Amino acid sequence: MTTHTTRLRRAGSALLVAGALVATVAGCAGNSASASTTDKKGEVTVGAHSNGAAKQVTLDVPEVAKIRAELPASVRTSGELTIGIGALPAGFPPLAYLGDDQKTLTGAEPDLGRLVAAVFGLKPVVSNATWDNLFVGIDTGKTDIGFSNITDTEQRKQKYDFASYRDDNLALQVLKKNDWKWTGPDSLAGKTVAVSAGTNQEKILLAWQKQLQGEGKDFTIKYFQDANATYLALDSGKIDIDFTPNPSAAYQNTQSAKSANPTRTEATYSGAGASLQGLIAATTKKGSGLAQPTVDAINYLIENGQYAKWLAAYNLANEGVQKSELNPPGLPITNE
Repeated sequence: MTTHTTRLRRAGSALLVAGALVATVAGCAGNSASASTTDKKGEVTVGAHSNGAAKQVTLDVPEVAKIRAELPASVRTSGELTIGIGALPAGFPPLAYLGDDQKTLTGAEPDLGRLVAAVFGLKPVVSNATWDNLFVGIDTGKTDIGFSNITDTEQRKQKYDFASYRDDNLALQVLKKNDWKWTGPDSLAGKTVAVSAGTNQEKILLAWQKQLQGEGKDFTIKYFQDANATYLALDSGKIDIDFTPNPSAAYQNTQSAKSANPTRTEATYSGAGASLQGLIAATTKKGSGLAQPTVDAINYLIENGQYAKWLAAYNLANEGVQKSELNPPGLPITNE
């Protein structure tokens, strides 16, 4: 797991300011799989039981015979698509966490898995595990495909095939009332920026600071114990900017929308740095034959509008891709 993803997991659980949501996500630790969905064949309800993290919408998603025919025979004849999520023990909203019914694993990641399963004409079986066991499940064939904020990297390509579906972005988050504009690293001069230690975004931020110091400028970096403490610092004006994974910022923006000090995302920046757009991808065992049908299913969803509605439901439109690709360039091994 990249440090970027590690930060997202910590941030996701820590951002649960409301007591009810804390209880909801904590319950995830006792569940290895989600409850069965109640969607009718050809329909997928996005954002069900999301406890306010998404706008619930039911989408029509018919089986596409041509894409179904591309599936490996073993998957097609099983009638099921086992979707792996690595969200134990605490979940990471808005991407994957236990819903408000205390039994359904909800979030953007399992919902996209369900949309893809509908295109395949298969019953979605969403299985929740720890991050490490998610990959064990894919390796052993117990899990068909992983939808769990998995970054496309060249190292992982040695064992897995990828079907990209979301940009892997970091966010520069500020209070909505703050009129600061991102125009590049120079615009950080004189500001106070929060970041989590040992993360990909810290590495990028430190490089920016070194660049500015070489120009006779600087900004202040502050570290906090968790994302909740970071948000309180932003809310109180102790920091100007939080440099954080984009989904975490999107979740906080949704949760704070009706508060006295709502937040906004001023800009996003690739988690892979300036030279490469990082990508999040559905992950299958290398050579299993499932990645190409998944690419085709995601592209069907893009072309027919369900993909955009899925992103909008979770406030993630700023991570949308124009098309899914099979094994696109990933984070270089030297950067991982």
